[in-house]
Amino acid sequence: MKKAYKALPAFIFVIFIFAMFILFLVLPKSKYSSSEKRYLSDMPKFSSSTLFSGEFGEKFETYLSDHTAFRNFYVGLNTYYNLALGNNGSSGIYHCKNNYLVNDPCEYDRLSTNLDVIKEFAENSDIDTTVLIAPSTGYVCSDILPKNHLKYNDDKLFDLINEKLNATNFVDIRNTFKSEYENGNQIYYKTDHHWTSYGAFTAYKELSKQLGYNPNEKDTYDISSYNDFYGTTYSSSGFWLTPADKIEVWDNKSNDPYITTTITDGANTINQDDMFFYDHLKEDDKYPVFIDGNHPLTVIKNTNADSDKNLLIIKDSFAHSLVPFLADHYSTITLVDMRYYKDKVSKLIEDNNYDQILFLYSIDNLSTDTDLVWLE
Repeated sequence: MKKAYKALPAFIFVIFIFAMFILFLVLPKSKYSSSEKRYLSDMPKFSSSTLFSGEFGEKFETYLSDHTAFRNFYVGLNTYYNLALGNNGSSGIYHCKNNYLVNDPCEYDRLSTNLDVIKEFAENSDIDTTVLIAPSTGYVCSDILPKNHLKYNDDKLFDLINEKLNATNFVDIRNTFKSEYENGNQIYYKTDHHWTSYGAFTAYKELSKQLGYNPNEKDTYDISSYNDFYGTTYSSSGFWLTPADKIEVWDNKSNDPYITTTITDGANTINQDDMFFYDHLKEDDKYPVFIDGNHPLTVIKNTNADSDKNLLIIKDSFAHSLVPFLADHYSTITLVDMRYYKDKVSKLIEDNNYDQILFLYSIDNLSTDTDLVWLE
């Protein structure tokens, strides 16, 4: 009897492995994980070359991991287990107070190079150029961070930006963001790395001092709030018990009949008489409600704008929720995402009569971006 008890754990383990194997075989394979916001791997093609090179084994291991039964449960269990052991941030994301999920500080090895690119581009252009950088969530909302965390070096990085871009118009929003946050306003989402619509509105007002438009007041906009927003930080974290965010759409209805959005993505063109793509609100990640998310080239025209100026924005996705505010003041706004745009920006400038250029990035993206070097 004692021998049987000793063998019981091994027997249970074998049964568990066998059951998981059967479930792997019989359960349908999902194409997409809504929790992780990514497509799951397909079964790799088998050949003698992929077998002996090890490629098949690596891809099959990924396929097996992606399609393990109850995968989300095990990912979450492992994440909360590490949290209980005191390993907060082991996945690169801190579980913080007030249900915030915050990316830990990234590597900043590309920042100096990218600043040099922006500086050279601005110096070679006859067009008034402005730079706005969004500080990190961990820097602005420092009081929510766990006791043990890596240091957010935004102050040091922004000093470098000021030094490098001394001949370029730089809009520093650090103090304004900290003040707004300390006054109880939610500047960043809790489950996503982007600024909220209120954060974008705050940046829009600060930006007006440099770009020269007269910013609207908050009561100009019809504000609609939508529940169940799970952002990209949530999807990378494994902290599945975190409550969802709300996402707000601030819409100046007086401009709605005059707005058109044209998106060019390779050979495909999307045209819509609006800046908001409401179908995305049916999804977990609702942030693409703003100008349909990431595309190489997006052009927004407003025939009711309070000026006939044309603005070129070279940006990351932080610009998406800011553009609906800027559209009130520019007849044309062109957005270029260097991660996907493969043509020369200089040719785009030659073909269009831009009055101003705006570089808009988050500090993390600007510090790690490897595509900005192709700007010319």
